[in-house]
Amino acid sequence: MTQSDQDAPKNAPENVTETPTPPVFDRIFQKQFIDLLLWRRDVRRFRTDPIPKTDIDDLIKEACLAPSVGNCQPWRFVKVNDKHRRRAIRDSFERANQEALDDYHGERAKLYASLKLQGMDQAPIQLAVFADEETEAGMGLGRKTMPEMLDYSAVAAVQLLWLAARVKGIGVGWVSILEPETVLKTLEVPGHWRLIAYLCIGYPEEDHVVPELVREGWQDRIDPSALTLER
Repeated sequence: MTQSDQDAPKNAPENVTETPTPPVFDRIFQKQFIDLLLWRRDVRRFRTDPIPKTDIDDLIKEACLAPSVGNCQPWRFVKVNDKHRRRAIRDSFERANQEALDDYHGERAKLYASLKLQGMDQAPIQLAVFADEETEAGMGLGRKTMPEMLDYSAVAAVQLLWLAARVKGIGVGWVSILEPETVLKTLEVPGHWRLIAYLCIGYPEEDHVVPELVREGWQDRIDPSALTLER
């Protein structure tokens, strides 16, 4: 019998282990964390160097540490490797992008047309993220009046993956100009899965602290004070 066995309460459940000491995040780490947030970018310009499979698997594991409503963990990941499926999704982007362009006029249309809005041709990894909207995990806790919490939970997983990738020097680009039904059919996933994100993943050509859409003059950052109310 180990010392920890001797010290454990006699009525403690068998699966309970000793509680580890929580870490202390000092000021150096706090500053580094802010740097991580500042330098996380929506990357669209990738190098074609391959990403080790273990790195991608680690990113998915780290994404799965995200909070989820009722601890239901509704996120589902699909590694899109097949070139024909990639081509079909690339074609979906072209159709959706043309429709979006048609909504703009004049100088704004010219600027939109000049933007690089996806990195599917260069990024070595393409990863689709879905929310399983019929999952039985969590037994419906927290979803009665806000069923959309399933989707929000999957978004939280995407954000963790994004930050974890940046720590490893890997870039992530979120492609939202797509036809969701086309992606579902192309990837042959269950119809009750909802597309949350289509991610391009790879090493970025260069790092920037300023978002590309700011650099290109599309939209500046909004001051947080303009987005906050008090009641």
